[in-house]
Amino acid sequence: MTFSSTRDLSNQQLCIFRTAISLFISAFKAGWKLKLSSRRDVVNMLRNLLWATSKHDVYLMQNYSVMHWSSMLRRGKEVLNVAKPIMPTLKRPGLLPPSLSRVQISTMAVKENLLVAGGFQGELICKYLNHPGVDFCTKITTDENAITNAVDIYHNPSGSLRVMTANNDAQVRIYDAENFASLNRFSYDWSVNNTSVSPDGKLLAILGDSAECLIADAESGKVTENLKGHRDYSFASAWHPDGRILATGNQDTTCRLWDIRNLSESLAVIKGRMGAIRAVKFSDDGRFLALAEPADFVHIIDTQSGYVKGQEIDLFGEIAGISFSPDAEALFIGIADRTYGSLLEFNRRHFNQYLATIF
Repeated sequence: MTFSSTRDLSNQQLCIFRTAISLFISAFKAGWKLKLSSRRDVVNMLRNLLWATSKHDVYLMQNYSVMHWSSMLRRGKEVLNVAKPIMPTLKRPGLLPPSLSRVQISTMAVKENLLVAGGFQGELICKYLNHPGVDFCTKITTDENAITNAVDIYHNPSGSLRVMTANNDAQVRIYDAENFASLNRFSYDWSVNNTSVSPDGKLLAILGDSAECLIADAESGKVTENLKGHRDYSFASAWHPDGRILATGNQDTTCRLWDIRNLSESLAVIKGRMGAIRAVKFSDDGRFLALAEPADFVHIIDTQSGYVKGQEIDLFGEIAGISFSPDAEALFIGIADRTYGSLLEFNRRHFNQYLATIF
C-alpha cells in the first residue's frame, strides 16, 4: 500500500471512487476505495458512535438504537433500544435493579463481544451481545454536568477485562466486566473528555478540558507524566499496538504523537484541514492512523513513513465516528447528517510494485 502526501495526492498511487446509494453523488479521489455500505440517520453527535468488530460487522447508533450492520448482507439489526425502559438482567442481592429510559447515547465501544454505551446524563449501559437483554445499567453520577464522554474496554496486566468511563464530573471510573462491580475511581482537576489504556494495560492516557495531557498508572490513577504541546482542550487518544506511541487529538486542530520513551516533547505533529481532531484510531496492525475532524475531513496517515505521508478523505457532513476493521482492510466512517446520514466503507487498496513496473 502506498500513499503520497496528504496535500499532494498522486494519481498513480491513489485511485478511489465514491458511489452513492440514492443519497450520494459519485466523485472522489484517494487511496482507499469506497464500497457501497450505506445506512440512514446516524445520530448527530461528534463522539465515538461507530465500532467495527470485523470487516463485515459494524455497530453504530441510529436514533435511540444501537444497530448491527452487516456489510456482507447489506442489512441492519437492532441490538439495543434505549428509548424504552431498560432493566438489567444482572441481579444484586438486597438491591433493586436500576432502570433507565430514553437514554441519549453520547459514546460507545464494542470489544470482546461486549457493548458499552455512555449517555448524556451520566448513564452507563453494558450488554454482552450473546446475552438477551442488558446485563448492567446505572447512572454513575448525579452531577448536573454529567455527560459520559468516553468509554473504553481493555485488559488489565493480569488479563481481566475492564470497563473504563470518562466523565465531565472530572472523574474516571473502572468496572469489572464480569460482574460490573465498581473497582476504582480517579479524580482530576478538569472534565475528562477521553481516556485510553496502553496495550499492556499498565499506562493510562487522560485528556480533557486542559491543554496538558496526563499519563497515569492504570491501576492507581497516579499521574506519572505531563504532556505539554497542545494549545487547547483535547478530545481523543489512541495507542499504537506496540504500546510505544500515543496519539492525541486536540481542539487546536492538531494530532500529536508521543514516544513513551521520551515524553519531553511530541515526536510529530499532524495538522488537520479545518477543525479539531475529534477521533483518533490506529489500525490493529499499526500501519495506519486515522484522524477525524468534526465534519467533512478524515485523514489516513502511513505510520511507516514517520507520520509524514497520508491521504485526505473529503466527505460531506458531520462525522459520528471512525473505525478500522481488525484486519486493517476496511475503514468505516459514520456520517451524522440528518439528510445525508450514512455509513461509508473504504477498502484498502494494495499497490503492487512488481506489476507497476511491467505495465
